[in-house]
Amino acid sequence: MSEDLAALAERARVIRRHIVRMITRAGSGHPGGSLSAADIVTTLYFHELRLDPRRPDWPERDRFILSKGHAAPVLYAALAERGFFPVEELDTLRQLGSRLQGHPDLRKLPGVEMSTGSLGQGLAVGNGMALAARLDGRDSRVYVLLGDGEVEEGMVWEAAMASSHYRLDNLVAMLDHNRLQIDGPVAEVMSPEPLAEKWRAFGWHVLPIDGHDFSQIVAALTRARSLKGRPTMIVCETVKGKGVSFMENQVEWHGTAPKEEELARALEELEGKSDVYAG
Repeated sequence: MSEDLAALAERARVIRRHIVRMITRAGSGHPGGSLSAADIVTTLYFHELRLDPRRPDWPERDRFILSKGHAAPVLYAALAERGFFPVEELDTLRQLGSRLQGHPDLRKLPGVEMSTGSLGQGLAVGNGMALAARLDGRDSRVYVLLGDGEVEEGMVWEAAMASSHYRLDNLVAMLDHNRLQIDGPVAEVMSPEPLAEKWRAFGWHVLPIDGHDFSQIVAALTRARSLKGRPTMIVCETVKGKGVSFMENQVEWHGTAPKEEELARALEELEGKSDVYAG
């Protein structure tokens, strides 16, 4: 599926409404990093990824790994909107017996390629998927979304070396660079800067973009397809809590669920009505 920029923006708006509503109903979850990644994930699922929701295990599909697994609401919203499961199931987030756990579980939910939660592991698994595609002679591509707090993890950089060493040009990593993590500003907790220069030094093609500009996201993904011989890192400059004014750039919204009155305000800002599923 490929949509134009206006349609992508509308998809992202709906996905943001799903995010704040499902987290409010659950009474727990991670709105900040889910909202910052919404435009990236929307572009992947409605423009870039080769998928078939009727055949989630189709061997020729592209793979997406949400390495920052605590942002599961944005993945669930995209999968539901893409047709992997009923949209109404989003209401069950984090409930006992729900397939929509606090972090994605590939054993329970179609469309989830990796169970994530422990940060730092997604890129290494993405390497394995990209290598497997090469060995099998498939043209499938692998996409991994990382958080900027996550790239403080040493395993990320070991995986980055392996990606370059094996010249995995069917692998694209995307960095949700919103500059905040659970303990505060990333630069104060354990600064990974200069990020673009580091990824280049590790042998990657690096494309810095505005992670909320659909034209830039689409152009970077298109460019990544043409880059050969090395993996590509797209550094996406984003805003934590993007789309909800009182959440934007506020570290306390990393893992806090909105109250009902806050939900109403958020939905109003997102042009929401009483029923978020109305689109």
